[in-house]
Amino acid sequence: MRRRTLPSRLMIGLLAASLAAAPTLADPPEGKGRGKGKGKPQVDNGSPPGSTGASAAISAGGVSVSITVGQARRIALDVGATGYKPLPPGIRKNLARGKPLPPGIAKRYAPPPMVSRLPVYPGHEWRVVGTDLVLVAIATAVVVDILLNVFD
Repeated sequence: MRRRTLPSRLMIGLLAASLAAAPTLADPPEGKGRGKGKGKPQVDNGSPPGSTGASAAISAGGVSVSITVGQARRIALDVGATGYKPLPPGIRKNLARGKPLPPGIAKRYAPPPMVSRLPVYPGHEWRVVGTDLVLVAIATAVVVDILLNVFD
């Protein structure tokens, strides 16, 4: 039987300790764990932190969007643009500001009577995605802003 020397025992012990400690040093997965909110769920209502969302202008992608969900909903009701079906939850999660429109998502142009009453942003267009009104950069198809549940 072969005896192990002291340095090899130390090396095996250090290796075992480092392998056991590795999971405790790993970062939690994206969106999991405790962040600045100390475990409280954070709801993104589309408005900047500290604002009520009632009249705040949202700046994204160099464009300052100055219409609220309430204003857009009133315009939709005035022109009769309601009754759209919402996206399935899994597909809706793929729709986010700063990302391209997901392929295969059912997207339509906003109704012309409504577009004429919405703010105009050069190089951007309004699209309807499920029950949401989305401002998209024409050249890149990147989502600049999402107004949730406008067409409920």
